[in-house]
Amino acid sequence: MIRRGRGYLQARTEPADPETVQLEREGYTVIRDLLTLQEVSDLRAEIGAIFEREPADERGNRAPEDAAMFRYAMLNRSAAAQRAVGHPRLLEIIEPLLGEDCHVIANTAWRNPAGHPGSHGGQHWHIDAGPHVPLPEGVRWPADIPHPVFAIGVHLYLQDCAIEDGPTGVLPGSHVSGRPPPPGRALDDSLDYEGQGVVPLLTKAGDAGLFVSDVWHRRMPTRDGDHGRFFLQVHYGRRDIAQRLVTTSESNQLSREAIARATTDRERRVIGLHPAFFYDG
Repeated sequence: MIRRGRGYLQARTEPADPETVQLEREGYTVIRDLLTLQEVSDLRAEIGAIFEREPADERGNRAPEDAAMFRYAMLNRSAAAQRAVGHPRLLEIIEPLLGEDCHVIANTAWRNPAGHPGSHGGQHWHIDAGPHVPLPEGVRWPADIPHPVFAIGVHLYLQDCAIEDGPTGVLPGSHVSGRPPPPGRALDDSLDYEGQGVVPLLTKAGDAGLFVSDVWHRRMPTRDGDHGRFFLQVHYGRRDIAQRLVTTSESNQLSREAIARATTDRERRVIGLHPAFFYDG
């Protein structure tokens, strides 16, 4: 764990909450009853109105039925969402891993209709960017050195998420593997990491599910009685990781002249114009 001291990051010696310890050790945790009933109600009302009032964001070349499930940059669109991403209890859990100056890098609302899981990449075993410390096959992260955390995903649940609803499943410990999930097993429900099988994040409205960006995770298959899913997703990153609330084509630090001079894909990327991908797509 870390803290910011004299301008630099340093090892943290103060004790941390059990959820923080689990997040560092296993790559995931759940905070029960993080949000009050009123906070859940406010979020549902404001986010629901945005889904009804505003068209789907065109990102990631998704099919229209998939794009309809997402609304991006929610803290820009909803005061309740902005309050939620700064929840003191939530920050208390993630700051020992990311630093007290960590910030929101993405903030997307998800509303998956009942009976329609969609075809987006979240159905597959994946990691959110990274791995941030890549390791070659056969090399293990030393057990006596805490694995660094660079980004954390959070789902703030606005309705209950049971096993039939296709909850997020995680493979504990996989965040230290230094590798993405194995190819050819993207939809394999029996995938494990060193003998540890999938743990579904079963939650109630007001709970928060947290996972390290490098942990192997996916939306599990839905079952009969699926009620759909509705949650506010927040990704937090260390101060050194750029925000992805909007795409780089929409928000950047470049002049029109610099953009015009970049004529190849590599020239565009080297000045910071990246295609939408993890977090912003």
